[in-house]
Amino acid sequence: MILLVGGEKGGSGKSCMAQNLAVHITQKYQANVLMVDCDPQRTTSDWIQARNNDPNLPLINCIQLYGKIRNDLLSLSERFDYVIVDCGGQDNLAMRAAMSVATYVVLPLRPKRRDLKTLPHMEDMLSTCKMVNPKMVATIVLTQCPALPTQYKRILEAKEVIESFGLRVLNAITFCRNIYDDSEESGSSVLEIEPDGKAADEIRAIADELFAIPPENSYELN
Repeated sequence: MILLVGGEKGGSGKSCMAQNLAVHITQKYQANVLMVDCDPQRTTSDWIQARNNDPNLPLINCIQLYGKIRNDLLSLSERFDYVIVDCGGQDNLAMRAAMSVATYVVLPLRPKRRDLKTLPHMEDMLSTCKMVNPKMVATIVLTQCPALPTQYKRILEAKEVIESFGLRVLNAITFCRNIYDDSEESGSSVLEIEPDGKAADEIRAIADELFAIPPENSYELN
């Protein structure tokens, strides 16, 4: 399976999401996981380096790829159970190439106006890639959501805006929690630092909801 975590807007926690999903998949399925870092900022590569320096953490493989990576991903998917691609916060050749072969595409967005403004372009990009890869399951997940109950309306409104573009948005979300930053800096994950914590539950809920969507029944864009 090829899982792409990408999107046009920077700062929405794409690398953090990719890293935590990689740990979750490794734990739950005892899978051989490869992370592909397509972001020039090397966020995931640096995370892997910090992780591999800690003998107490299970090893996760990682390579860097840029540009026309379609054939590379297809080849790697034959050697690994899961290939998780972390693309940077911009529309680029690597992200479109990954979309053309990905089983699942996860697009993290914050429930903020400047993030939601990227939706028209993202919808256009996904529509184009669906012509090449019709079984692709594309989902948006809201991240770094405000935890105050008075702000929950903002989350619901963001979901309504996303759905107005004919895009699927997961019910599961992540809230703004320091543990996400703390775990990333140490090469770990929220599932390992606090396995019974709320953040770990958020990652599991996202993965469970995502993988419950079979590719053959992928959402049709309007």
